Amino acid sequence: MSAYLDIARFKLLSTIPAAFVDTIEQQEPGFIDAQLAYWSDWIDSQLRKRYDAPFQLPYPGAVEGWLARIVTPRVWSKRGVDPNDEQWKETKDDDTAARAEIDRAANSETGLFDLPLRADTKDSGIERGFPKGYSEQSPYVFTTMQAQRGIQEDESGRGSG
Repeated sequence: MSAYLDIARFKLLSTIPAAFVDTIEQQEPGFIDAQLAYWSDWIDSQLRKRYDAPFQLPYPGAVEGWLARIVTPRVWSKRGVDPNDEQWKETKDDDTAARAEIDRAANSETGLFDLPLRADTKDSGIERGFPKGYSEQSPYVFTTMQAQRGIQEDESGRGSG
């Protein structure tokens, strides 16, 4: 299984400067490709139960975005980063948010993300339906009910406490 991103696409989606990516690739050839492949497989392992992972070209944008957001802090860490840097904190928060989105997608009953489902299910992960509520009651009945309850409380001498 190849990664969902190559280095060129990772540079476009990542929040770190492309020069940082180039520096890491020169200093440690293959590190970024290995991270992209590893985390692509990790994403597949999370989504395989519900979705048709590994995904086929063209890859879903959400999957590419998650991968970039997860690998970005690892590339920064390899380069070296000040842990008190605000941008580093935002990058770590983005990584955490991406993992949470993957978890919600994997555990979703109604499909929070429109990803291709497994072949033995449906074509899309989103179930498009209709409102599941129904009532023959007028939208103004609540005022009548509220008035009746107030009269009963007044007659009994007790409040609604």
